[in-house]
Amino acid sequence: MLILQPCSSSLCPQPTLSYQLSCHRFSFPPVSIVAFPKQNHYVRTGVSLVGAKLNRAQRRSNQSVNTEIEEEQENGEDYYDDDGDGENELSSHSRFTGRKEERDYDRDPEFAEILGSCLDDPQKAQTKMEERLKKKRNKVLHTKTGSAIPMKVTFNKFGFSNSYIWFEFYNAPLEKDVSLICDAIRSWHIIGRLGGCNSMNMQLSQSTFSKRPNYDAIQGANVTPTTFYNIGDLEIQDNLARIWVDIGTTEPLLLDVLINALTQISSDYVGIKQIMFGGSEFESWKENWASEDAGCSIHKI
Repeated sequence: MLILQPCSSSLCPQPTLSYQLSCHRFSFPPVSIVAFPKQNHYVRTGVSLVGAKLNRAQRRSNQSVNTEIEEEQENGEDYYDDDGDGENELSSHSRFTGRKEERDYDRDPEFAEILGSCLDDPQKAQTKMEERLKKKRNKVLHTKTGSAIPMKVTFNKFGFSNSYIWFEFYNAPLEKDVSLICDAIRSWHIIGRLGGCNSMNMQLSQSTFSKRPNYDAIQGANVTPTTFYNIGDLEIQDNLARIWVDIGTTEPLLLDVLINALTQISSDYVGIKQIMFGGSEFESWKENWASEDAGCSIHKI
């Protein structure tokens, strides 16, 4: 009697045929040759292949988890494993995605403290929020901080060789506003000193761009140059300011360039009420004020 194993395949040779061949050719006992090594080997190989695939999938999962942990640590974030029985069954992906809401609180504990005290003491939370806004008001972005009212421009016996340019702001300018105005005036002086604002050589602005423009280098080289001779420091007293200039040659284009730049500054950054070219006195300007007095400062151009 032959005993067949349950994992044998229908494609394997018949037991009776194997027994007959064995008896006639080798004369071995029938029990000793009943085993089917090819069938067992095939079954074990199939099981081992499935196990290998599972092991590879497990290794890939572990590698992805380790990679995510390393990325969290590089970003300065902590990874902590939960000890609860039900939470241990969750996947690593859900554990990582759940921590996105905690990152802002970890990086800004002051804001978390304010939110935590809202229910217990709303007045205290409001006070802390106001203090926080005062500290970080310079970092708050504004689309426009200037004035929508056009800047007024007047002339009072202005001489190109020796005159003051007066500024009146709506409010006393802040440090960043003063820095912006100084940079604009400094750039204006550099361009003028290099002869960049010469109305006698306006070949491109006076030509049409309907076709390819042409520039005559000989004509440009023979034009009388204009040079910005000298400029003083920017003096500020509260919401008033002045600067002395010596342009030298009569060149209105230089004034147009400055007015255009200050118009944009007044509209977008700091409101300028008016600018006056020329004159020895302006509003409530005090000649005897020094830089040490309150509201008075001098800035090098």
